[in-house]
Parts: sequence; structure tokens; C-alpha cells
Amino acid sequence: MILEKFKNKNNIMKRIYVVLFSVFVIASGNSQKYFSKNAIVRFHSESKVEKIEALNTTASTVFDKSTGKVEFAALNNAFVFEKALMQEHFNENYMESTKYPKTIFKGKVLDADKLDLTKPGVSKVTVEGDMTMHGVTKPVTAMGQITVDAKGVHVESKFKVKCSDFNIEIPSVVKNSISNDIDVSVKIDYNLLNK
Repeated sequence: MILEKFKNKNNIMKRIYVVLFSVFVIASGNSQKYFSKNAIVRFHSESKVEKIEALNTTASTVFDKSTGKVEFAALNNAFVFEKALMQEHFNENYMESTKYPKTIFKGKVLDADKLDLTKPGVSKVTVEGDMTMHGVTKPVTAMGQITVDAKGVHVESKFKVKCSDFNIEIPSVVKNSISNDIDVSVKIDYNLLNK
């Protein structure tokens, strides 16, 4: 009698484990979207006269592993500069942040279907898409690295943009102080988006 109860209990537990495992597998298979609301964007520009750096820690991004699509948005007035005057000039004179509040990227991670985000490792990737900044949309290609570890999925990328490509005018009076070339770096800690 006790043995029979034990067998029944054991069978019930096995069934529960099978159901839970099935739910986990189905959820893992369907959950292929990742997001972050605190992606880090840093830009750097250096000329003979001046070094300009700014940091934004509140960019938002979504990555759909199943399609490779990636979207990214950063509020321009969320960039923080070492000097308050630089920040003011950036928002009012260069980016015109009231008129153009966001910088947006919409694109695709090439060969995303070959990525395995379920086990630890490092993968080099190429991202292609369109960046809209200061009211201008231009194609952008960037190399990046995706790292999967015990803490999650992490992305890093570095690329260059030219102010002139996005109609960001540098006044002639400071042309020698500000470079047309801007180095941009992006760092993202993605979380799995639960449906």
C-alpha cells in the first residue's frame, strides 16, 4: 500500500516535471526578443584644440533574434557633458534637440539565425540599417560583438559618423576646435522580453 502510494506520487511528480519542462522549452523557443532601457551611448570627438565627450545611459533598444531586427532610440538631451556650456551648445546649436529630440537606428543583425544566445560565448556580428539624426536618415554599417554569459546577453559596438552627413553645421568660428568625425560606442545589457 505504501509502495503503491509512493509510485503514484512519483508518477504525478514526473508528470509535473514533464509539463513544466515543456512549458519552459516552448517559452524559450518563442521568446526571442531582447530589450534594454538603459543602453549606454558614448561619443567622442577630438581636434587639435578641443576634446568633446558625452554619455547617455538611457537609450532604449529591442532586438528580435528570430528576424535579426534591431531598433535603437536615444534622447539627444540625455547626453551628459563634462562642461554644462558644451551640453547647452550641443542641444541648442548642433543637434537642435527641441526640433529633433531623438536619434533612431532601425536595422538588422546579419546572420542572426546563426547566433546561439542560449549558451556562453562571444560572436562577432555586422549590423546594417538606417540612422535618423538631426532630421536626416543615412545608411549605417557597424561591427559589433555579442557576449553571452551567466548574467545575460551583452552587445558592444564602435563606429564613426560625420556631422556633415547629418546636416549638423559646425560654425566657422569653431571649425578648428570641433572635428567633423565623431567616434560612437554603444554598450547594451539585454534582458529577455517576456510575452
